[in-house]
Amino acid sequence: MTNHPFENLDPTQTVQVLPRHLAGPGTIDPRTAWAFPYDEGWQFAQTDDGTAAAFSPCLRLQTTYEPKPGKGAWTISAHRAPFTAPTWRITFDATTPVELLHDVHAELLDLYLEDRHSDQDRLLQDETAPHEAYAPLLTRGWSHEVKTDGTQTFLTPEGLGGVRHRYDFSGSSGPAWRSWGGLPSEPHWRADFSFGTPTTLVAAFTASLISTGPLHRTVQDVPVRTRRALYVATTTAKQPHGNPLVAPPPAPVSGRTR
Repeated sequence: MTNHPFENLDPTQTVQVLPRHLAGPGTIDPRTAWAFPYDEGWQFAQTDDGTAAAFSPCLRLQTTYEPKPGKGAWTISAHRAPFTAPTWRITFDATTPVELLHDVHAELLDLYLEDRHSDQDRLLQDETAPHEAYAPLLTRGWSHEVKTDGTQTFLTPEGLGGVRHRYDFSGSSGPAWRSWGGLPSEPHWRADFSFGTPTTLVAAFTASLISTGPLHRTVQDVPVRTRRALYVATTTAKQPHGNPLVAPPPAPVSGRTR
């Protein structure tokens, strides 16, 4: 039997792990995850229980974090006018790797600034083609299955994560895109992108999802059930008493670099 990559590591030891979708949520800090320019009109508020919210200066963009026991959530919503019903919404489980959230919010800020300094409105009328979001998955060895129900599904090589895209909008009230990490029957996290969500934001998410940049975690923060599918790129702090698996040299990934 193959040794467990975390078998001889101290629970408090810091490691760098791949793939990202199995790394666990990481350190949750809404202000860091969102990284908005709060000195330029963006508003931030957080209550004593950890609930947080941020708003764009125009009040058309809102992002929130609700740390509910067992089922917290991060939510991004866009509105045609302040205080109206959202035009689109993205929802992440609180257990989603925080680095993925950061990269989506960084792209959200980019779109906001592009719209602000041009006559475009890509936050509400993005013309990016869907393949921009899913083609990079295929280059990383993900499988692809198309169904007659109007969906196509992309699965990670080890089968412990996926992205589902609904290409046929007729008669559907579900999300346009859905992603998850972990066992399909009981995933560690799930992310839903409603119809109307800019494909550019979905592409930022998938690019971060397949990035070969390892994530920093302590051993005790990495989900136990899927640890055998992880690579330990490096370890720090304490020396292990065995030889953890080492990640192969990272391959280049297409997509925007931050």
